[in-house]
Amino acid sequence: MSPDFAVQIGREALYVAVLLASPILLSALIVGVLVGMFQAATQINEQTMSFVPKLGVLVLILFLLSPWMLATLVDFTRSMFLNVPGWVS
Repeated sequence: MSPDFAVQIGREALYVAVLLASPILLSALIVGVLVGMFQAATQINEQTMSFVPKLGVLVLILFLLSPWMLATLVDFTRSMFLNVPGWVS
């Protein structure tokens, strides 16, 4: 296995990781900004007010997107295992 090939496999793995993490991180970012704007407008500085909505949205996003995330991860893993014989030779 050449170093270029190992870098290509690592690049594909990082792409899948970013693809799987981005919906979760983006939803947390959007909810955090919206709650922060609401807290700034109302001058309410309560820590649970920013934590609870983020937690709820993250649970909802994971519930809705878990089939897609699992399918993406299984496809990547399947392609890695199916390509192993070609890498050995």
